Amino acid sequence: MKKKLVSIFVTAICASSLLAGCGSAESAKTSSVSSASAADGASASADGTTTFTVGFDAEYPPYGYMDDETGDYTGFDLELAEAVCEIYGWELVKTPINWDAKDTELNSGAIDCIWNGFTMNGREDDYTWSDPYVDNSQVMVVSENSGINSLSDLEGKTVGVQAASAALDLLQSEEEGGQKELADTFAALQQFPDYNNAFVELQAGSIDAVAMDIGVAKYQLESRGEGYKILDEHLNSEKYAIGFKKGNTELCDKVNEGLQQVLADGTFDKLAEKYGIADMVCLEKKGE
Repeated sequence: MKKKLVSIFVTAICASSLLAGCGSAESAKTSSVSSASAADGASASADGTTTFTVGFDAEYPPYGYMDDETGDYTGFDLELAEAVCEIYGWELVKTPINWDAKDTELNSGAIDCIWNGFTMNGREDDYTWSDPYVDNSQVMVVSENSGINSLSDLEGKTVGVQAASAALDLLQSEEEGGQKELADTFAALQQFPDYNNAFVELQAGSIDAVAMDIGVAKYQLESRGEGYKILDEHLNSEKYAIGFKKGNTELCDKVNEGLQQVLADGTFDKLAEKYGIADMVCLEKKGE
């Protein structure tokens, strides 16, 4: 899934106004296009190549993760970003980031966007957002033999959650739709750097449940086999979108146009089927 690049001409003005890519990350192969499609917001390198640097959580399947067999970064979001880059002839630079530091990475110019199962609900005013493309819910995963069958059964239990995640925000929120009242019934709300660590503790019995996105939960259960279940009672419903630095509407609009093209040519739906989230996508066609 590592792909490479193509050179296209951009003016020197773009280089001073737009975000820079990380040269140590992976690149995506792209096809040749005319200079008219040069990145209205992506970064121009010294050799005239236009790069588009995506920041993502490398342990967040099926949206972004490392393939154990190839050692390449892959996932629904990364393949989707790759498809958009191929339209414009951009070089995709895949940059794994510490999720806690995502805002620093974005605002410093180290990445052009945050594209990795990124929840826009509750953050609407913090970023310039693309069109939402996945309708996702927050759920609880428990062991099948735990005796936990509803959210109320979590009273007095220890619940794990990824640090700086939408699930954590939800469980700490006292606003309408927030679940702090539920979280206050837990014995503890324990934060982990990623969900792989949380599942290790769940399997060991150190925690009783993990709060997470349903798409990630389904992937984890499928890859880990029997022994876990998703509670029927969801915590909420939310939508994923691509987060750009506040005010970067030029690049956001360009990516939205690219998303419409991959939706129209069938690539979007094929990727959703490939990664098992076809029943969750919500990207709408425009201009019809």
